[in-house]
Amino acid sequence: MPLCLTGILTMQYQYRTAAELLELCRSHSLSVAELTVRGEVENGMASREEIESRMLTYYRSMKDSVHKGLQITERSRSGLSGGDSRRVLAHSSGPNPSALGATFERCIAYALAVLETNAAFGRIVATPTAGSAGICPACLLTWQEERKATDKVTMQGLFTAAGIGRVIGLGACFSGARGGCQAEVGSASAMAAAAICELDGGSPEDVVHAAALALQNTLGLICDPIGGYVEAPCMMRNGLFGLHSFGAAAVALSGVRSIVPFDEVVSVLREVGNKMPRIYKETAEGGLATTPTGLQFLRHPKPAGDRGFKASQWPQPEA
Repeated sequence: MPLCLTGILTMQYQYRTAAELLELCRSHSLSVAELTVRGEVENGMASREEIESRMLTYYRSMKDSVHKGLQITERSRSGLSGGDSRRVLAHSSGPNPSALGATFERCIAYALAVLETNAAFGRIVATPTAGSAGICPACLLTWQEERKATDKVTMQGLFTAAGIGRVIGLGACFSGARGGCQAEVGSASAMAAAAICELDGGSPEDVVHAAALALQNTLGLICDPIGGYVEAPCMMRNGLFGLHSFGAAAVALSGVRSIVPFDEVVSVLREVGNKMPRIYKETAEGGLATTPTGLQFLRHPKPAGDRGFKASQWPQPEA
């Protein structure tokens, strides 16, 4: 680390805002991923080799959570999830896949799989939270398969995602209990869009615009987990907002720019989160959680032998 004339350590790769991030990328001719890695090394937490090795482990754990979720055939204890990722994946390779192609559906399936792994008490990597943990893995794994890239190359996208996540974490929050689902799924979608954009050759400016485009279109999204479980509508939001991330990255790579700068979008995320009524912040006291159907899944004591519903009532996917 460099020393100034007074002997005090100076930090070259630290930032709090997207504007500062872009200035550092320009002045040092670095990608967002590389700036993030150098910043971590500069913080003195570990060597570059250790940091990259750890991130590779995280990425492989993400892939593992996708693969494990795709093997689940039974409904979860709540009855809210289980087997859906297998259904979508099977449909993607069937005789009538989406007009947008099998990759479109496969990305959805991968995101659903991570949330199903979580519901089955499996290991996931919160990126940035458990409720939004399917978006980055789904996007990165889909990108890796389509681009035929190695784990090591694909893992670099997580550094890009982390760099953008730093701006969101410092300027707003990731917590559904504080900011609603916009803070969870919105942040994850922005991070994934940034990762895809840079992996596909986007400049730091492209990356930041991709994140801004993704985040601004989730503003106001409430957190209303049915029954208080991190399953529905969380799981489907992960599946569909993964596609949103790919869209934002493609638009940014085409040269289209976000009208509102990323830092201002983050400030709006904070503003909306602060003003959002409490019932829409992970309390299960509003939104889909309090619909007549949603109320059937509330977690509260029931008479012995009465579970309210049975997993067997749900159609099971074929093995």
